[in-house]
Amino acid sequence: MNSAAPNAVSNPGDKLHSERVLIVDFGSQVTQLIARRIRESGVYSEIHPFNTVTDDFIREFAPKAVILSGGPASAGENETPRAPDGLWEMGLPVLGICYGEMTMAQQLGGKVTASEHQEFGRTEVEITGESALFDGIWKPGDTHQVWMSHGDKIDAIPEGFSPIAVTPTAPFATIADEKRKFYGVQFHPEVVHTPDGAKLLSNFTHAIAGCVGNWTMSAFKDDEIAKVRRQVGKGRVICGLSGGVDSSVVAALLHEAIGDQLTCVFVDTGVMREGEGDQVVALFRDHYNIPLVHRDASEMFLGKLDGVSDPEKKRKIIGATFIDVFEEEAAKIEGAEFLAQGTLYPDVIESVSFTGGPSVTIKSHHNVGGLPERMKLKLVEPLRELFKDEVRALGRELGLPDEMVNRHPFPGPGLAIRLPGGVTEEKVGILRKADTIYLDEIRKAGLYDDIWQAFAVLLPVQTVGVMGDARTYDYVLALRAVTSTDGMTADSFPFSHDFLTQVSGRIINEVRGINRVVYDVTSKPPGTIEWE
Repeated sequence: MNSAAPNAVSNPGDKLHSERVLIVDFGSQVTQLIARRIRESGVYSEIHPFNTVTDDFIREFAPKAVILSGGPASAGENETPRAPDGLWEMGLPVLGICYGEMTMAQQLGGKVTASEHQEFGRTEVEITGESALFDGIWKPGDTHQVWMSHGDKIDAIPEGFSPIAVTPTAPFATIADEKRKFYGVQFHPEVVHTPDGAKLLSNFTHAIAGCVGNWTMSAFKDDEIAKVRRQVGKGRVICGLSGGVDSSVVAALLHEAIGDQLTCVFVDTGVMREGEGDQVVALFRDHYNIPLVHRDASEMFLGKLDGVSDPEKKRKIIGATFIDVFEEEAAKIEGAEFLAQGTLYPDVIESVSFTGGPSVTIKSHHNVGGLPERMKLKLVEPLRELFKDEVRALGRELGLPDEMVNRHPFPGPGLAIRLPGGVTEEKVGILRKADTIYLDEIRKAGLYDDIWQAFAVLLPVQTVGVMGDARTYDYVLALRAVTSTDGMTADSFPFSHDFLTQVSGRIINEVRGINRVVYDVTSKPPGTIEWE
């Protein structure tokens, strides 16, 4: 995982953040899931990379407990990532997960080596001892499914620890020092493939660390409204509104906080979904009575995208053009001092690699980087502490309609990155119609809320077909639908053959330019959810 220490925005003195868990990131791909599971139990958590976490940092952060994440390193080697040595003397409950368990054992006097028998995927653990970590969930003699991902093993545990769960190849699959409240698990409780994982984490935060659970969206809403009012005062705020969940929640929260001091700007890029502009205007200008500037810049965007096939160039063109257009409209709003953005917590912790070095860019984020500096505006980022599922919960607290809060994610570059190859106005029109039909059929079948994300992709491939006894040579459309809890991993949705046949028939009959429809069954990994 790419992660960076976020600027501290939480105050341990306020009630909302008074109970908080520090997650020390050693580079696991699923560290974010630890934070989300902890928050789901009502406890605030933050992720910080191991190389920024010192003894002084921990004391200043004042956590109720510390969790050490997994990671790609081998704890038995020299010069590997470590937890601060002072952590073990602070009297804090500590849970080590996978690599976190390994480094805990190694640092406290145990021994870790490379294992000849690696464990990856689903595994059964046998419970061999009682523990506060297992209380009310697992008992000695039980076997339970967990998810493993490690190539090391613990050969010797430190003094004071006892083994409390084993696998055939891991005699120390779970260890505990109940007196010091130190626990280590070789499996990953944060992933859904460990069915009881959330309960184990809740036992650690509540029963062992003594947290009550002050982190709720109702409390967050009240706290953030007060914070925005203090920051903005009598100033005016501009909010870039895309019609997606994040920017819509930002707009609703700011409107509740500062009323008509807020002006929203919606830029139609020409690569939006069917009726997107009308929906945004109807909800925010007509229903909420929020001042809204609607700029149709579709010709400009499509002109600059014409013929561009590289997905990163598409993203950069859309981002740069959006900045130019948004800047033009913002300059017309007299007295604007602040810019509101829908920055989320994952955007913050994914900004650089966990080691502080260069990280691999899979896809560029579409957030408006550089815009505040160019425009000399002060940033308002009320969602900066939240994960996506928390944003949806906040939207419900703010009274946004379900059809807005539960919308499937939609990429900032829009339909342009669902058109592999060159982008033209004709192709956008074909894709938009097909995508609308696909989502309409999903809703009619009552499947929309069962799916994390569904969309169509117009491929740069033409095939021979026959329609009305005539030869056709038209485009291939790929349909994509996935189930997921967080977007980090995903499986294709198991549509029935009858459903896919129905959708294919409608699209080919109603959308001129498509003569073949295929369904993408690739999981993530190895694929990504979007095609570009």
